[in-house]
Amino acid sequence: MQEEIENRSVTLIISGTKFSGRVLKEAITKYLTHRRDQKYAKARAGPVVSHGRQTVKQLIGQNTGVSNIEITDSNIRSFDRVARKYGVDYAVKKDRSVSPPKYLVFFKARDADALTAAFTEFTTKTVDRAKRPPVLSRLRKFKEAVKVNTVDRVRHKEQERTR
Repeated sequence: MQEEIENRSVTLIISGTKFSGRVLKEAITKYLTHRRDQKYAKARAGPVVSHGRQTVKQLIGQNTGVSNIEITDSNIRSFDRVARKYGVDYAVKKDRSVSPPKYLVFFKARDADALTAAFTEFTTKTVDRAKRPPVLSRLRKFKEAVKVNTVDRVRHKEQERTR
C-alpha cells in the first residue's frame, strides 16, 4: 500500500541557499531519469498475468489457446464462485442475438480438466436447488401451522376468563 502511494505521489525537494534555473533543471533531469529507470524495471519484471474472470481480449492475449462452452442459464454468478474455487481463467460473453440470451464461456485450453470439474459441480448445485421446494411455499406451510397453534391458545385463554 505504501509503495502505491509513493509511486503515485511526486515529491521534489531542493535545498539550497540560492535557487537558480540551473538547480531546477538538474532536479528535473534527475527526476526524469528516475522515472525512466522505474519504467524499465517494470518491463524487465514481465507482463502481469491476470487470473479468474477476465475479458476475452485478456484471455486471448495470453497465447495459450482458447476454447468455449455455451450456457443458456442466466445464473453466471454461481458459476463464478465454482470457477474461482477451481482456479479457472475464463471470460464470459453474452450473445444477445437470441431471444433467451446465451452465454459463451471462453477458457484456456489447458484448463479443460479443471473446467469440466467446475461444470460438474455447478450442474449438481443447480439440480439440487431445483429439487428443493421454494422458500415461499415452505413459509406458507409454517404460517398455517402457527395460525392453528395460536387459535388454540386464544380458546384456552377465553375459557379461563369465563370461569
